[in-house]
Amino acid sequence: MSFQAYLDHVQKKTGKSPEDFKRMAEEKGFLQNGVLTVKATEVTNWLKAEFELGHGHATAIYASLKGKTS
Repeated sequence: MSFQAYLDHVQKKTGKSPEDFKRMAEEKGFLQNGVLTVKATEVTNWLKAEFELGHGHATAIYASLKGKTS
């Protein structure tokens, strides 16, 4: 599965785009000035708990928050 396919699946499942997750991460204080301020585990645990994402999909969102685009 490609990186984009992971992001597409997350959007289909949650209705949220990577930009939506970025905004929510900023609101939670995980991102400040576009830079992650927490470890990957904190982000993936949040995504798994709140959005019922699997580890791979949560990691893809984490990667997008770090700036990965493809």
